[in-house]
Amino acid sequence: MRALTPLEARVVAVLVEKQATVPDTYPLSLNALVAGCNQKTAREPVISATDDDVLAALDGLKSLNLVFVSSGSRVARYEHNLARGLGVPGQAQALLAVLMLRGPQTSAELRANAERLYRFADISSVEGFLEELQAKEPPRVVHLPRAPGEREARWAHLLCGEVQMTAPRHHAPDGADALSAGELVALKSELARTAAELAALKSLVHRLAGELGIPVDPPAAG
Repeated sequence: MRALTPLEARVVAVLVEKQATVPDTYPLSLNALVAGCNQKTAREPVISATDDDVLAALDGLKSLNLVFVSSGSRVARYEHNLARGLGVPGQAQALLAVLMLRGPQTSAELRANAERLYRFADISSVEGFLEELQAKEPPRVVHLPRAPGEREARWAHLLCGEVQMTAPRHHAPDGADALSAGELVALKSELARTAAELAALKSLVHRLAGELGIPVDPPAAG
């Protein structure tokens, strides 16, 4: 299979994403697909593709049997055939889609960002599928050398050809450790859980104090 263009990669990855996240509107119309390609969140880089641009990318993907047009609808709707076309399992398809949507990422970032497409048990499971993709002929992903300022090496897909090395997206202050996206997601989740527990405890204290006629608020100073 020839290398995909960046827009072809974006289009097929959006179809994979939307199949999992908005199944009620899948297969996608051209308008929905263009909106997904130009989405400003969860995209790296952010692009501005026109209807004609996306139609041209769809023609290229159809010639590779990676996209089909659904029948039985007055409006043309498009669905992907990525896993079967590449001969990979659904877990690997999810990882490739996230790499095509967001660019190179660490294993922890991939696990966090792929959660809506496939929930991996742990990072070692992610790495197992990445290593299988790397061992394929031709390889579908590559483990990039760790860049200066980064704690972990990133993975990148090879569906558009060789990867151009890019500068790290995040730089930690001197002497400080950078948090990966996976670590940040875990911290935010823990913070939200702690806040919910604190709110529940406050509510319980106020209810019990009210039943016992005990004032809760401390007396004003002075």
